Amino acid sequence: MTSFPLAPMSPLIRWMTVALFGIPLAFLVLPTASGAPPPLAGVGLAVLALFAAIWIWWRPTRFEVSAEGVRIVFPGRGRLVPLQDVSGCRLVSSTAFKGEFGWAMRIGAGGLWGGFGWLWTAKGGLLDFYISRTDDFLLIERRSAPHLLITPERPDAMAQAIEALVRG
Repeated sequence: MTSFPLAPMSPLIRWMTVALFGIPLAFLVLPTASGAPPPLAGVGLAVLALFAAIWIWWRPTRFEVSAEGVRIVFPGRGRLVPLQDVSGCRLVSSTAFKGEFGWAMRIGAGGLWGGFGWLWTAKGGLLDFYISRTDDFLLIERRSAPHLLITPERPDAMAQAIEALVRG
């Protein structure tokens, strides 16, 4: 088994994450400063709980490649893409992605540490995606399910590891 950490966040995603943390902080701090009613603090805590759920169940920490397939490892769970379902993989730049798939709309978590869940694309339909940056994607092509778009730290090395198993 070979492990590939999730890539560090791109500057855009890092800034979006910082900005999103302002939402619960506003609900937790503003009620105290302005004398607003306490229920707003509950909203802030609920948003923080949602952020924790995204971190634990939707944002992967790493990807593992083995004879079983590609495992997506989250702090609170794991998900296996069986090797029999993988037909290949390739590196895709953001420009190439836009050319091949067109515009995309996220269905899931986005902006907070990356984008996770499903991605509906104009030309390619539905993709599973777990990304932490806006370029250097690895597209894992699947036979019986939506393709998987990810951003491992070393996408070229992960592509080679997957291709070696798929070919043989």
